[in-house]
Formats: sequence, C-alpha cells, structure tokens
Amino acid sequence: MTIDTTPQYLPGDAAVEPIQLVDEAGVLRDGARPRLGDDEVIEAYRWMLTARRFDEKCWSLQRQGKLSTFAPVVGQEGAVTGSAMALDPDRDWIVPQYRELPAQLRHGVLPEAIILYRQGHPDGAAIPNGVNVLPYQVSLAAQIPHAVGIGWGMKLQDSDGVAVAYFGDGASSEGDFHESLNFAGALALPVIFFLQNNQWAISTPRSQQSAAHDLAARAPGYGMPGVSVDGNDLIAVHKVMAEAVARARAGQGPTLIEAQTFRLWAHTTADDPTRYVDEAVKERWQAGDPLLRIRRYLEHRGRLDEASAVTLDDEVTDYIEQAFARAAAHPAASPSAVYEHVFADPTPALERQRAFGLGEDD
Repeated sequence: MTIDTTPQYLPGDAAVEPIQLVDEAGVLRDGARPRLGDDEVIEAYRWMLTARRFDEKCWSLQRQGKLSTFAPVVGQEGAVTGSAMALDPDRDWIVPQYRELPAQLRHGVLPEAIILYRQGHPDGAAIPNGVNVLPYQVSLAAQIPHAVGIGWGMKLQDSDGVAVAYFGDGASSEGDFHESLNFAGALALPVIFFLQNNQWAISTPRSQQSAAHDLAARAPGYGMPGVSVDGNDLIAVHKVMAEAVARARAGQGPTLIEAQTFRLWAHTTADDPTRYVDEAVKERWQAGDPLLRIRRYLEHRGRLDEASAVTLDDEVTDYIEQAFARAAAHPAASPSAVYEHVFADPTPALERQRAFGLGEDD
C-alpha cells in the first residue's frame, strides 16, 4: 500500500487524522516512501540533537543569570528540522517566530549569533548578507505578513524561491494570520505557512483557541490546500513540506501545514508549565519524543548504534562549546550599538536620537 500524502484539505472535505510515516517505535509504516535518504536523516538528527543540547545549556545558563529569557524548541525539533530539510538555503527564505533554532542553524545563522541574542547583545539580531533568514519575532504573528511580502517580491521577480513563515497555534488566532493567508491565496504566492501546533498558547490550551477540529482545515477558505501532519515524525514532516515547496515553485500558490506536536518544556524560561499542564498528557507526548523516534528509526536501519550515537553527541557538544567560546570573545556592546541594525541608512530622526542619547552635539 502506498500512503497518500497529498494535501488533505480541499473545499468540502471533513477533518482527517495527521499524516504519519514513522511510528513512535521508529518503524516505517507499510507503504511509506520517505523522501530523505539515510545520510540526510543522519544530518537531520544532528541538527535536532544540536538544538536539544543547545537549549539544555542555555536553560542552565539562564537560570544562572547569564542569558536572558528565551523559548526552547524541546519537543518540536522534528517539526522544525523536517520542514527545514526541504528548503534550499540559497533561494528560500525562513521567517521565524522564536522557536526555530535548528532551521536557523541549517540555513546559515551562526550559533554564536543566537547566543549573543540571548545575552541581549544587539549584534545577535544582525543577519549576515546572503543568509535568507529574518530575525526573531517575539510579537505574536507579526512575522507572517513579512513572509507574504517576501513571497510577493519573489513572484514579481520571477524567482523560484519560497518563503516559509513559522508560527504557533496561538498566532493562528491573530488577525495577521488570517489577513496573510487571504492575501497569499488571492495572489497565489510562493509561501508556506508552517503552523507548529504544540497544543498551548502559553497557558491557553488548543481546545480553547478554536472550535475547528484542527487548524489546517481553515486552508480551503483562503484558496489553498491544508495538510495535517504528525509533527514529531521528521520523515512525514519533510515529505509534506517537500510537496508544498514543489507546489510553490511550480507557481501553484501557498500551502498551510499544521504540524501536530507538543511543547515538552516551558513556553519560555519565564513560564511554569507545572501550573497548567496535565503531567499524564505530557508523559503520553513524551513517548513520541521526535529525537528518540528518529534515533530508533536510524537504529532499525543499521545506521546508528550506541557507539556512533555517543560520538555524534560528543561532536555536537564540542560544536556548541566552540560557539559559546566565540560568543564570549565577541566585543562587548557599546551604548551606540542599540542604534545599529535598525535601518540600512539611518534616518534623521534616528541620528538625532543617537546624538541625544549619547550626549553628543545635535
């Protein structure tokens, strides 16, 4: 049997179950046809492991007062990495919210830049030329129109690039979400709306955010297909994302993908999920941890064993430690740094503000 992973929602369709190609034991379902080869899955596993270890170190340092508040990606690494693996860093754009660490790293953002950002250094938000990633967006859903604007620009330029907006279920309740999908659908723009449904908008459960069975079902109302996928299944996420990318490159317009996943850690380091998350529910999702699932998948295929897993973990740890060393060696921010990276050419108002703020002559 061949599993059909074409977009699931078309006008008049009823809600369906999320696509899954690899079960929680890491076993490929009968008839499933992954688009990722084993070497690519190992690469994806490395990015996922890097994100997990990076967040573990950052969490410890934040508790020591050495980093500012941040949103960990723990539990969502499969959704982020699986989707990012379908993109071409040279022509596609990533427009993140604040929980897309492995996608940013794969697309060319330096790990030390993310460290600097979490330390409050202005240079941490500066994206190098040639890296097709926008800075973090903390304001909920405010980045989604930006992705649509990039997509519109690429269409006007006859580019075959794709823009991907990452956001959560909470953001899908914002006006920016609906306006962006409507615009992208009307103009058939090459935009993929990647909705990470981690079941919580901070402490508001998904059940209180919308009466819809799932959020991908909204897509036909904007003239685009919607796909619901097991967000902890890297293989399935990659496949539906690759199909959406191919559709966008062919001029067939946008797609809404809802990755069903779970936020295993707190919303941010300022949050206490023990006050509202049912531990039994969390444990059930923990059993589907995307990192464990893809490790088991590689073990079943004879591409990973205990020794090679330890070696890979050591390499990832060294990569992270070197990044922290480079961040520590980065020059401290001067008072004037707050005025940098705002405009390519500072406006007169910004120059007056800089002069006033630094005590210079007006």
